Amino acid sequence: MPELPEAETIARDLDGALHGAVVRSVRVDRADVLRGTTARALGTRLRGATIGGVSRRAKSVVFTFTGGDRIVVTPRFTGALLLDGAPDDAYTCLRITLADDRLLRYHDVRRLGTVTLLAHAAFDAWSGALGPEPLDPTLTAERFSGILRGSRRAVKSILMDQRRLAGVGNIYANEACWLAGIRPARRGSSLRLAECLALLLHLRAVLSASIAARGTTFRDFRDAYGARGAFATQLQAYGRGGEACRRCGATLRTTHALAGRQTVWCPDRECQR
Repeated sequence: MPELPEAETIARDLDGALHGAVVRSVRVDRADVLRGTTARALGTRLRGATIGGVSRRAKSVVFTFTGGDRIVVTPRFTGALLLDGAPDDAYTCLRITLADDRLLRYHDVRRLGTVTLLAHAAFDAWSGALGPEPLDPTLTAERFSGILRGSRRAVKSILMDQRRLAGVGNIYANEACWLAGIRPARRGSSLRLAECLALLLHLRAVLSASIAARGTTFRDFRDAYGARGAFATQLQAYGRGGEACRRCGATLRTTHALAGRQTVWCPDRECQR
């Protein structure tokens, strides 16, 4: 599932390529991915509109059009926004043809992702319900500490709660906890201020490193041009259960007890406590 680095990679690709582009036509092949609109209404609203920019919020890619409309694309497990390339009729859900003949497709094998049309006020309400962005410099260590220490839930669960912190999913929550030496199952309320600061610094570092590597691809994630992300080779914990910890040598353990998602940690209390 694309998380912050993958969505950021797509948004940067498309912002550079599509800023100022004009929509000529919209074709919806799989209307079940649409939210807040119908296929006909979406085509009417977007036809002739200019793309003012493409950005990211949490795990979603946001298209801003002149006039205030926004399209929020949340790819989830198998969704991809692809610019040009050969059309894939089997899994293409939405096609936006631009005035210069380029084609932007939303491709989704399992069709669990969504494409949502939001007017200005509705977008503000959607964004306002999300937590702060971890890479936002206005997110201070004190505020981050309050998010964690104000809850008795597992640290990893808090990091993944989009209402508390936007954009972090399973991969990077695992990585940040391992890098900071904090067990994912520890209660947030048990953390010391210094541990919260370390976790924030490591979370920002791993997210930034993944963005630089254009995200993590195990199977489905592709950037806007169909290329794979390269960060999987740098993962220290996620996906490495049963292998040696690269910090202490102990065998990393795996559980699905936290929200049914894969959690990997080092059992050595001196390594990850």
